[in-house]
Amino acid sequence: MRPWAGSWRWITLVLLAWGTLLFYIGGHLVRDSEHPERSSRELSKILAKLERLKQQNEDLRRMAESLRIPEGQVEVGSLAAGRLRSLEDQLTRAKQKIHSFQRLTGDGPGPTQEELRRMVENGVKELWYFVRSEVKKLANVEASERQKYAETLLQDLGHQERSIMTDLYYLSQADGVGDWRMKEAKDLSALVQNRITYLQNPPDCSKARKLVCNINKGCGYGCQLHHVVYCFMIAYGTQRTLILESHNWRYATGGWETVFLPVSNTCTDRTGATTGHWSGEAHDKDVQVVELPIVDSLHPRPPYLPLAIPEDLAQRLHRLHGDPSVWWVSQFVKYLVRPQGWLEKEIQQTTAKLGFKHPIIGVHVRRTDKVGTEAAFHPIEEYMVHVEEQFQNLARRVHVDKKRVYLATDDPSLLQEAKTKYPDYEFISDNSISWSAGLHNRYTENSLRGVILDIHFLSQTDFLVCTFSSQVCRVAYEIMQTLHPDASSFFYSLDDIYYFGGQNAHNQIAIYPHQPRNSEDIPLEPGDVIGVAGNHWDGYSKGINRKLGRTGLYPSYKVKEKIETVKYPTYPEADKLLNSQKK
Repeated sequence: MRPWAGSWRWITLVLLAWGTLLFYIGGHLVRDSEHPERSSRELSKILAKLERLKQQNEDLRRMAESLRIPEGQVEVGSLAAGRLRSLEDQLTRAKQKIHSFQRLTGDGPGPTQEELRRMVENGVKELWYFVRSEVKKLANVEASERQKYAETLLQDLGHQERSIMTDLYYLSQADGVGDWRMKEAKDLSALVQNRITYLQNPPDCSKARKLVCNINKGCGYGCQLHHVVYCFMIAYGTQRTLILESHNWRYATGGWETVFLPVSNTCTDRTGATTGHWSGEAHDKDVQVVELPIVDSLHPRPPYLPLAIPEDLAQRLHRLHGDPSVWWVSQFVKYLVRPQGWLEKEIQQTTAKLGFKHPIIGVHVRRTDKVGTEAAFHPIEEYMVHVEEQFQNLARRVHVDKKRVYLATDDPSLLQEAKTKYPDYEFISDNSISWSAGLHNRYTENSLRGVILDIHFLSQTDFLVCTFSSQVCRVAYEIMQTLHPDASSFFYSLDDIYYFGGQNAHNQIAIYPHQPRNSEDIPLEPGDVIGVAGNHWDGYSKGINRKLGRTGLYPSYKVKEKIETVKYPTYPEADKLLNSQKK
């Protein structure tokens, strides 16, 4: 056998094999189009491989053409050339099928891709917290060179962390995913708001099942708002119209409706054929009007309390949002704080007066009654470290003409202190609000105006630095979720993780094993349920391993959130109305 003949057979066989494989890949992906969870990353890898195969195909073509075909063997060469063209056609069709598959999944990424994206983001941040904490310890060593090295290392690590986070941000917006996320967030919110509106406006109030909630809980505005949210969630879960009793409200004697829109347009009368105090959903099924106590006195506790989310929305929320529990709470806050016309005008005028515009970072510093009781004292320097970090992050994505900070505080002296210590920043604040937030002015209409404005502007910022021990900070963070598809990571808390007062247990699930390195650590095995006590923001969290009954520290990246789902009512009639309005 002549050498060239063997070469032709080898080339032809290889090309046929590759062509068959490529055609199979394309057909396989189309057949799998009913599985939208296939990640675009995997598809990109396949396309890259196809491009490399195409290049190799071209190399083989040139190799074949360079082979000298002896006289009398032209037919063999023509046959091979025809096969080459056929293989090229198969390659083109395979690529077209792959691109078609990509278009089929254009309605958004699969839940796995989104979950992995958030896990990577969280893992990178936790790594940064850990490295920063450990390296900072070197600064306590007297050797000056070591201290200088530590500072340089922190700067370099910070640059790397910001680069990775920027890449992740663009990944989250790539290939139309950002547009999908915007639409999905809008659709989900519209769905829930429509269901709430349907529940709150029954056709016949005299026959409606009702849940009565008195706003005058003995605490501040943020706490009272969360009290009403808790009532609302139980009303929604038990399919009862919420009746909000707010007459002689300590903040506004005229009641809730003088500040915000009424919670119902058709049903504000609490009367009914039968009335009773809460004794459980099943026990109260024949009672028309049920009065709900504060969450501290609630017994039995229904399943609708945070941090649970509706089972029928769980899959969509997991896919869309980094903290579905916060998103769910935020929808009730959104409905409740719809402003009256005068308040809307006040917000607009104050926005113009303060010169509030983006980019801007919100800082909430709570002093007075919180310090020494519910929270520790944190100097302004602790907040500004994280403000500067976020501006460096923002500068990689947008033009930062000025480093603006919206400063909300109940300490009137803090504004001048901040301006003196940080002259390169523009602090936007209203000291009259700070004065009205003092203990001696706390429960007045002017104070209410101030706290509403502070919460509004904090929620409008690009990032929030605060203490989650404060209800005001948590309300601002909740409202922030209604303004973005996923703002779950737009915060830094100097103390607590997010929580809802009176919530059910906050649990996580171990995804990696952990062997304790000292007496403070607790062991983990994949699948272990961990009751979370808090995040130390240094790469470690504190909690209890429920299987072992041991409390201690564990690496934050070795766990994931355990989101509880509950069979909330689905309000099909409300959904039908919403769908008919879209047509």
